[in-house]
Amino acid sequence: MKIPAKVLNFLKKNKIKHEMLEHRTVFTAYDLAQTLKRKLNEVVKTLVVKIDKDHALVVLPASHQVDFKALKKVTGAKKVDIDRENVMIKLFKVKPGAISPFHGPLHKLPVYVDKAVMKAQKAVVQAGSFESSLHMKTKDLLKVVEGKLVNFAKKRK
Repeated sequence: MKIPAKVLNFLKKNKIKHEMLEHRTVFTAYDLAQTLKRKLNEVVKTLVVKIDKDHALVVLPASHQVDFKALKKVTGAKKVDIDRENVMIKLFKVKPGAISPFHGPLHKLPVYVDKAVMKAQKAVVQAGSFESSLHMKTKDLLKVVEGKLVNFAKKRK
């Protein structure tokens, strides 16, 4: 499964430089880091969350996990939770685990990027494929997804 043309066209249209990385099939950000021999903080993962009644994407390093209390606070929501897999399939037309931060602007959804992402100059980003990812500058990622830079993640123990 290659990176969807919709994602590549979006990056091209926005003049975002990136390097395509081909790799064995992986389903998690952790496996992606292991496969590419990268540190967990250099691999970005994207999750679909439900904020009150709306959907949003959260982007954080693979070395971190979502602090739902913090996410509630920064979004001003009453309830925040991970969305169900069937929502990803229906809303984004992608398989669970193949979501990318680029699906936010492509589907007019808010994207929250944890500040820890910006500690790395470049990161590996899942882009809608289990066999290909993108390597790009984190500042370009933040810009192209029109991300809101906030603190909502905590380092995994």
